[in-house]
Amino acid sequence: MKKIIPKKLKSLIPKRDKHSHKGDYGKVLIIAGSKGMSGAAILAGRAALKAGAGLITIACPASERFIITAALPEAMTLPLSDKDGVFSLKAAGEILKWQKIKKYDVALIGPGLSVLKEAPLFAAEVIKKLQIPMIIDADALNALALKPLSASSLPRIMTPHLGEMKRLVKTGSSDRKSLAFKLFNKTGAIIIMKGNKTLIKAKDDFYENTTGGPSLSKGGSGDVLAGLIAGLWAQAGKRDGYNDKTAFESSILGVYLHGLCGDLASKKLTERCVLAGELLDYLPNAYRSLSKI
Repeated sequence: MKKIIPKKLKSLIPKRDKHSHKGDYGKVLIIAGSKGMSGAAILAGRAALKAGAGLITIACPASERFIITAALPEAMTLPLSDKDGVFSLKAAGEILKWQKIKKYDVALIGPGLSVLKEAPLFAAEVIKKLQIPMIIDADALNALALKPLSASSLPRIMTPHLGEMKRLVKTGSSDRKSLAFKLFNKTGAIIIMKGNKTLIKAKDDFYENTTGGPSLSKGGSGDVLAGLIAGLWAQAGKRDGYNDKTAFESSILGVYLHGLCGDLASKKLTERCVLAGELLDYLPNAYRSLSKI
């Protein structure tokens, strides 16, 4: 296992050309939110934008649209069919129809999605049929624990914490390294095993993160991480193609920056007082610190 080395990440930071426009930095579809958990969609959306993605659309239950729009006016929204604030199965077909027209580059599914009513069936259907590169997070992972992931030729990133991982591979083991290998062998996806010294497993690489700490141990931190990686991958894929290589590079860069944001925030706010929504306030300095190495 290797450790993430900061100086090797510098070249992975997406460049910004003075003649560019928003279409040059990728379009991210974030499928997220439910009644009582719309904050997860907002955190992920804001992270993708702060990472540098050109455009994002948050696909959400129709009942939650106005909450998300009010909190994040820079994002577009796609209101979908829901039942009592939770995605209905019908919404899967609505997303597929929308994507045929809009042709977004990368999707993130899961933050605040819920496991109630038809939400797990909705998530499984979208993951199976939405044919774009995808990050699978949070309750979308819980949905796959009920209905296993089918093989795909498209690059995917999965971001489980230990509890989600145990459900996915049907085990009581807490050996994070072994679990990361098992899920990779099962799915072929880039695996981000969240926790202390987050692990990133790809076909020929296995890395351990060197940033982050207890300041990240709060609700919403994972939503920020998922959105950050989505925004980075949107840009890297636009430059070098949406493939396993850019998926992995975006994963290690995103994990490192996310942890570094936590470290920088802790110095000012203490490890106890950092909120997930405050992590992105430190992203500019995190980028600068890598650029100076």
